Amino acid sequence: MTTLKVGDKAPNFSGTDQDGKTHKLADYAGKKLVVFFYPKASTPGCTAEACDLRDNFERFKANNYELLGVSADSAKAQSKFKDKYEFPFPLLADEDKSVINAFGVWGPKKFMGKEYDGIHRTTFVIDEKGIIEEVIEKVKTKEHASQILK
Repeated sequence: MTTLKVGDKAPNFSGTDQDGKTHKLADYAGKKLVVFFYPKASTPGCTAEACDLRDNFERFKANNYELLGVSADSAKAQSKFKDKYEFPFPLLADEDKSVINAFGVWGPKKFMGKEYDGIHRTTFVIDEKGIIEEVIEKVKTKEHASQILK
């Protein structure tokens, strides 16, 4: 599914967050960037994952990390999700899936015997120079921060 791997240059993405602010890879030069893709705002697994990252946000900041959540939800849905759980990081509303496709996380999935296309829960850790340092495809939603901050 994901074709990007450790050592690859991260896609030069550009997307808008819940408030309409644009975020580009270049904005994060000199910092480590965690880009986490999740299927749908306000669903149990996505909420657990984002809340775990929120609860460990100070640890990320202390280690020069920025976080960016991405799903195909609307800006309104992302805004509600961010406000309800008080996330200190932006959530991209990637309705046209340009960022999702750039990272290769859209594709066939199975749920309760049904096949459909959707976002594969995947996290990319990008270093200060824009190189992918880690790709986490088996995300543990309740312990995601510890998967990243070893």
